[in-house]
Amino acid sequence: MAKPTLLVLTLTLLLHTHWALAADEDGFKRPLQNLKFNPGLDEREFERATLNALSVYDPLESWNRRVYHFNYRFDEWVFLPIVDGYRTITPNLVESGVSNFFSNLGDVPNALNSALQLKGKRTAQTTARLLLNTTIGVAGLWDPATRMGLPKQKEDFGQTLGFYGAPSGPYLMLPLLGPSNLRDTGGLLVDFSVKNQVNWLNVAEASSNHPEITLLEVVDQRSTVNFRYGQLNSPFEYEKIRFFYHEARKLQIAE
Repeated sequence: MAKPTLLVLTLTLLLHTHWALAADEDGFKRPLQNLKFNPGLDEREFERATLNALSVYDPLESWNRRVYHFNYRFDEWVFLPIVDGYRTITPNLVESGVSNFFSNLGDVPNALNSALQLKGKRTAQTTARLLLNTTIGVAGLWDPATRMGLPKQKEDFGQTLGFYGAPSGPYLMLPLLGPSNLRDTGGLLVDFSVKNQVNWLNVAEASSNHPEITLLEVVDQRSTVNFRYGQLNSPFEYEKIRFFYHEARKLQIAE
């Protein structure tokens, strides 16, 4: 048994030596060689070495970073305290009903954009979902459509433009609304206009006379989004969010 064991050890040593030399040649044995030391952080910038992989067309980066900082502080000091208060005083059943109601209104542009993208099956499913939740679900306060096998499928005009080949354009960080780009920002305006023109359940007209409805919708939307600024725990959170948004939109357009 000694000879086979010795042979295995010899082969292992030779392979280890071979891979060590190969690693030396391509740099994997010296990962810190090309990393810069940041005195402010008192550490080497590991993430900075891969930032090129996160590059997105962002000619307005200086302005976008200011808006990002504003959103960060507004979220921390205003938005989230309001959301926490809303969750505290609102019974779960009521909170769920409010979310379902506004989600049902959102299926109007979802159905339209599905049709514009020639997605026949998705258009039919979203339309059926809208009708079921508006009737059986009592104006959308409940969501029987999901239980009946018709899950929500989001489609917006930014995706529609991307479907027909419109480029994303420069990256934009929108006040309060967060990451976007030139194409998707235009899409937001179109979707907002569609909701107003369709005036489903007369909510758009009622909102013009009662701004508290719009405020409730904004608070509900922020309440249902789990993202929190700073949760990535990275000095390069801005770059990561920009990259994730860019890639996520490509996937949404392609599906």
